[in-house]
Amino acid sequence: EVQLVESGGGLVQAGGSLRLSCAASGFTSVDSAIGWFRQAPGKEREGVSCIVPSDGNTYYADSVKGRFTISYDSAKNTVYLQMNSLKPGDTAVYYCAAGNLLSWIRVLMNGEGVIDFWGQGTQVTVSS
Repeated sequence: EVQLVESGGGLVQAGGSLRLSCAASGFTSVDSAIGWFRQAPGKEREGVSCIVPSDGNTYYADSVKGRFTISYDSAKNTVYLQMNSLKPGDTAVYYCAAGNLLSWIRVLMNGEGVIDFWGQGTQVTVSS
């Protein structure tokens, strides 16, 4: 059974930084990726970034490129999302998710794709 447990959300001022963590268990497919979605009030869920644990390749949505960095610690089976230069528009519930890499790429390119496994979400609030 795949389990994804997020932590690290909170309140930060614009321009500040936060790091989200996602502890993953039961996830073994070499063709899969783990990453982050976010959903702001009244908006659709948006793919943010993903990483392929088996080779370290990373992928980002255009809206966060240059500000967010995703990484994976294999010893801890944990994915991190370092978020810098945060903006009020980054305010959302952030969800860790895991699934097929092709689906992730489709999500990040055009919002389409089915991701199989989800965490419970963590709130990130950026004040102006």
